[in-house]
Amino acid sequence: MEKREDLRSMLQYLPLLVQSSSLVWPPSVEQEIRTMSTGPSESMVNSGEALALRITSMRRSLSLDASHLAPCASQGYPLFFDEKISREESAKFFGEVVPALCGLLLQLPSMLETHYQNADHVLDGVTSGLRLLGPQEAGIVFLSQELIAALLACSFFCLFPEVDRRLKHLQGINFDELFSFLYTRQCMKQESKIRCIVHYFERICQCMPKGFVSFERKVLPLEYNPNYVSYPEADYWAKSTTPLCSVQVHSTGVIEDQPGETLEVEFADEYFGGLTLRHGCLQEEIRFMMNPELIAGMLFLPRMDKNEAIEIVGAERFTLYTGFGSSFQFAGDYLDNKELDSYMRRKTRVVAIDAMPRPGRRQYKPDGLLREVNKAFTGYLHQCKHQAGTLP
Repeated sequence: MEKREDLRSMLQYLPLLVQSSSLVWPPSVEQEIRTMSTGPSESMVNSGEALALRITSMRRSLSLDASHLAPCASQGYPLFFDEKISREESAKFFGEVVPALCGLLLQLPSMLETHYQNADHVLDGVTSGLRLLGPQEAGIVFLSQELIAALLACSFFCLFPEVDRRLKHLQGINFDELFSFLYTRQCMKQESKIRCIVHYFERICQCMPKGFVSFERKVLPLEYNPNYVSYPEADYWAKSTTPLCSVQVHSTGVIEDQPGETLEVEFADEYFGGLTLRHGCLQEEIRFMMNPELIAGMLFLPRMDKNEAIEIVGAERFTLYTGFGSSFQFAGDYLDNKELDSYMRRKTRVVAIDAMPRPGRRQYKPDGLLREVNKAFTGYLHQCKHQAGTLP
């Protein structure tokens, strides 16, 4: 396989190697994954404790520093799988789900090769391959739900390298902190977050979804560009006579349950995903638990600047929930019956736009108001539909 530029930008963030122009697992890691794929009778991975030991072993084979894992992750896996869920649930997970996830991992190299071979044909020549979409770099990544499932399996087994992620303003993508905080905080919300993830894995291992999800970094240029709508100054908004679109106000219900093809705002952290893989459990984190495919974007989407937003189309919802914050609880299975668009994406359009953190009175001053209005404008705007000078 030709070593494409988009693959080149991702290689240091993936646990794979390029060998004879092909993507491969390091041999020792592949053998461990293959053994686990046969089931617990051969692999002996039949408990949270055994799983934690195998994760440490695989990371050692990948030359990943054990100190980079959250301190109490090795206690968190046993706590959840050996104490928090029933023996029947645990036996099913290790007997059916873990081997299936390992089967996905074995397919990951060929999945990625196929992905890169097809990436330029999805949007008529527009690059859509998996790559780092850095700050001020508008672009889109199209991933199959199957590829996302394999990437999230890597997260579950903590196989992603941590090197340079913080330097690139990327969040952690492994699930070690998720389990570590379960052990240190012993709270229902953390247990329920993990239950959402486990339920997602159970669902996709029973029946792999065949659709796609797109992740788009949207940028409103700060400098004038004749080809795009640029960042409006306060004077533009003050003089604008453009009427607002019609608005409906609902006094009941939640964002994700509204009918029709609405754009659903995710009140994001500047770091996409916020505290999803740590201890947070507010609007953003709950949305990522309902639609775990959103987590995949944390792999390649660095921190957003004031003139950037992230739009995700097609993420499937898998779970029901109750509560908010400390009262959040997993409430069972959810079947997402949203229609598919022409690109095989569910007609769920989520836009991540982050407000200023703890702004106080600053949010009511001209600079603060301009920042928030333009942040929302960035998220709502389709640049391809507008020419310079025709702000909606």
